[in-house]
Amino acid sequence: MISKLLLSVGTEDDPHVKLMMEGSTLRKVKSRFWKKQRHFRLLEDGLTIWYKSGWAGKVSVSDLEAVREGHQSEVLLSIAEEFPAELCFTLVFHGRQGNLDLVAETPDEAQAWIQGVRKLIHKAQNMDEWVRDWFLKADKNKDGKMNFKEVKKLLKMMNVDMNEDHALCLFTMADKSETGYLEIEQFVHFYKILTQRDEVWKVFQDYSGDGEILTLEELECFLRVEQQEGQHSSHRAEELIQRYEPLESAVNQSAMTMDGFQAYLCSLDGSIFKPELLELHQDMTQPLSHYFISSSHNTYLLENQLTGLSSLEGYIQALKRGCRCVEVDSWDGDDGEPVVYHGHTLTKKILFKDVILTLRDYAFKVRKLTGSCFCFPLNRTAQWSFDYRVSEFPVIVSLENHCCLEQQTVMANHLRQILGDMLLTAPLDGQIPERLPSPQQLRGKILLKAKKSGGLETRLDETLAYEASDEEEVADGDPESPTLKDPQKSKLSRELSDLVVYCKNVRFQGFEQARSNATCYEISSFSESKAKRLSKEAGAEFVRYNSQQLSRTYPSGMRTDSSNYNPQDMWSTGCQIVALNFQTAGLEMDLNDGFFRQNGSCGLILKPDFMRDANSRFSPEKPEERPGYKPLRLSIQVISGQQLPKVNMKEGSIVDPLVRVEIFGVPIDQVKAETSHINNNGFNPVWNQTLNFIIHVPELALVRFVVEDFDMTTKNDFIGQFTLPFTCIQPGYRHIHLLSKDGTPIPPSSLFVNVNAA
Repeated sequence: MISKLLLSVGTEDDPHVKLMMEGSTLRKVKSRFWKKQRHFRLLEDGLTIWYKSGWAGKVSVSDLEAVREGHQSEVLLSIAEEFPAELCFTLVFHGRQGNLDLVAETPDEAQAWIQGVRKLIHKAQNMDEWVRDWFLKADKNKDGKMNFKEVKKLLKMMNVDMNEDHALCLFTMADKSETGYLEIEQFVHFYKILTQRDEVWKVFQDYSGDGEILTLEELECFLRVEQQEGQHSSHRAEELIQRYEPLESAVNQSAMTMDGFQAYLCSLDGSIFKPELLELHQDMTQPLSHYFISSSHNTYLLENQLTGLSSLEGYIQALKRGCRCVEVDSWDGDDGEPVVYHGHTLTKKILFKDVILTLRDYAFKVRKLTGSCFCFPLNRTAQWSFDYRVSEFPVIVSLENHCCLEQQTVMANHLRQILGDMLLTAPLDGQIPERLPSPQQLRGKILLKAKKSGGLETRLDETLAYEASDEEEVADGDPESPTLKDPQKSKLSRELSDLVVYCKNVRFQGFEQARSNATCYEISSFSESKAKRLSKEAGAEFVRYNSQQLSRTYPSGMRTDSSNYNPQDMWSTGCQIVALNFQTAGLEMDLNDGFFRQNGSCGLILKPDFMRDANSRFSPEKPEERPGYKPLRLSIQVISGQQLPKVNMKEGSIVDPLVRVEIFGVPIDQVKAETSHINNNGFNPVWNQTLNFIIHVPELALVRFVVEDFDMTTKNDFIGQFTLPFTCIQPGYRHIHLLSKDGTPIPPSSLFVNVNAA
């Protein structure tokens, strides 16, 4: 039986989907030595790929992010000689879940699965899949309908705790045929009744003269007073009616009904993030030192720093998240081929040349988190989703070189031959620069950050010497450095040194020395402890230094679990390359993702003007001393939540949600406040509580909304979060579409808030 889901999305006649439902024998590949045949089949629900693997394995289509064709994974590259590219494909999951590498028997079969899965992913992202998914989960006997007993179980699964008599009343209203069952479209109607939003209705009533519609003038008034749209309110009102009003007669009257109003508030236009700031909008023609740069530490690692897995996937995932500076730790390998791994540990080794091949293929592909308003049968909602687009701005390769002269030359040859014109090998205009070029000038280029003997103007000998510094030694006496090295002069090949142009590694010798002798293309690295100390002791000096020079900060060597430091501490002093362990989910990566979500997710953010001034008096420790200091008041009324996911899967468990708002910025701005918790209601909790903050440096502040499941006896469980820059907040009545711990969307979970900043 073809499921009603497949019928509803128009894939029931698709030949690729039909083949998937008939099933195929595919090889599941885990390594060069583990390649086992398994039977894969798309189940009738159109949402689940089942396979036999000793036990039954399942893959949910909603968990998939993309399908890669050919040898586009480290595992499939390792078997390239055995299986040609046209047989191979990779299922890529959201978040940090490992990929699934597969090999088909024929090219046609591979294409059927590749195209079929892509269609199902696209459909899942553009329909009310989650409602139908819940329906199919609750429909245990798969007859396409549910009785009231099944509906009650469904409500529990959806985290809804409601009066049984009320639920039965709604069920009866939706059961138009009076059969005692709901089919899928009747269930959608039931869901529509269930999700009526009283708090949205109240806002609508406050501005509607007759309680039925908002006239064009009434909608203008709402946009001007509540949403602070200002002089654009008139044009904006007409635009929103055309975009979101489902009733044609209302559109013809230039009016908006309650359904249209709710559709607008739940859309990207009604979200808390200003839509125009999601796009590339900043001036990209200033020197590279004037930008914050999304940066990864030990990019090759997927786990901890001692025994974790090294993989090319680390580079792919970091680059897709908008990372513009990746790290490569190179060591001598067997057969004359340099390898990449965390030296003197048990981490796995990968070939340097494979890393460079991966950079060639993925350096300028960025995954952007976007929002869309999807039309449901009876209502609309917004959902964050991932969109892939090209980012042409430069990528910096931070090379930690531990190789002998011969293998350094091999690395240089790989860089030149694999990257070709993408690799920057000389100053852009052939002149010694007085300031760094801009991201715009460096579009499409990969820059090598490494040791260089002499400057750009120096004629070099065949064999060069350089002094160890940064992470290659005791990091200026930093006790956190993971390894101790004798800071004696080491050998550097001319071929590798010549490839360093605008990012020459040098040892930091103080602000005074930098003012007197530093050139714009020199960059120093700072451990997290040293950067924090400099910020506290000489904050204004550090800001001025970073207006001219590039700085890189990195996690303490004691963080063997790949944990992270707070990047905001480094951004507050103007450090551009704040390297984080991208493989580790949590608060710090939430801040990084939230900060770099603006400006088209291109991985570069223009610093505030007071951090680009070489004579700046700004200090993060004393923000009130800078000219133009003007703190702002932020008021957030947390009104309600919608369909928060269960975190405790015990039978009958319902979440007790609370909302915490956290501010991150300069030290005085690091504050938080939270609502009370609501007992046993994750479906539509209502708080109506207001949290107030004073923001001293709004240009640097990030606002993080966190939802947790309250527990009186143990630590609260994380439910979802959303982080954004203060400067990107839309005032007024807004929805916040929550993300998981991995930073992936969890539709339709959201918060409804009213924001004011002045």
